[in-house]
Amino acid sequence: MTKDQMPTVRRLFTRRHLLTGAAALLGAAGTAGTAALLIGGGGSAPAPAGAGSPAAGPVGRPALRPTAYRLEPIAGYGPRTRRRTLVPAGVRREPFLRVDGRGRSMVLTFDDGPDPRFTPDILRILRDHDVRAMFFVCGEMVVRQQDLLREMADDGHVVGNHTWSHPLLTTLSRSRVLTEMARTSEIIEKAYGEPPLWFRAPYGAWNRAAFRFGAELGMEPLGWTVDTLDWRMPGAHTIAERVEDGAGPGVVVLSHDAGGDRSQSVAALRDYLPELLESGYRITVPQRQYVEAR
Repeated sequence: MTKDQMPTVRRLFTRRHLLTGAAALLGAAGTAGTAALLIGGGGSAPAPAGAGSPAAGPVGRPALRPTAYRLEPIAGYGPRTRRRTLVPAGVRREPFLRVDGRGRSMVLTFDDGPDPRFTPDILRILRDHDVRAMFFVCGEMVVRQQDLLREMADDGHVVGNHTWSHPLLTTLSRSRVLTEMARTSEIIEKAYGEPPLWFRAPYGAWNRAAFRFGAELGMEPLGWTVDTLDWRMPGAHTIAERVEDGAGPGVVVLSHDAGGDRSQSVAALRDYLPELLESGYRITVPQRQYVEAR
């Protein structure tokens, strides 16, 4: 880690120290069963945070109420008298691979972006169907496309941390792993307006350092259930078939909006998304748990 990167890491750790200090105490019990992922946010009336399970748009679309899709801040809005506190992230031993599938809920995730060639089309398709998704972004991509993260925030999508430069974390030193994750959290907070609450290891290659630093930075790890393998460019029809064949309550779908030619991924989304909705699936986003403070 270079000297000029240390202030960034110190600021992030200081800002989250009170929130995540309890995470270390959860380390030994940090399995997927100790903190359930809850679902909310699908359709046009998302559940409030904690109640469930997280391209240029049309000109002049109505402005969203601050809490319409975004996670509520701790203090909330309106007449609430109780404060809500985010449950600290635990130091896991494995990522979550699926979510609570009540109501046939599914989650669509897109990795490696944002990419100005493909991300706007994906955002537009999701907007046309009024659904929310997750975008695991790389910091070096966000630097040049911060406006796309602001659009994701406006549309209620959840943005997660996918490291700065998409390295294989298992080959890096602990200090480099921390830098990759901390720098990305900082630029997401700058562009999106909130720090990320979720992270995903590139290539699905998790290690103890990634779980530890993810918890220290206030994030929970999320893997996937269905891999579309769209990066191999097998054809839009094949990608759509993989999603439809793998559909089920609680499924998390992995696709990409960057890292190469993702035109097939865009075309596949245009095909399978209406099919899923017509089949009764709710496409939604996971939200972290909150507790009511007395």
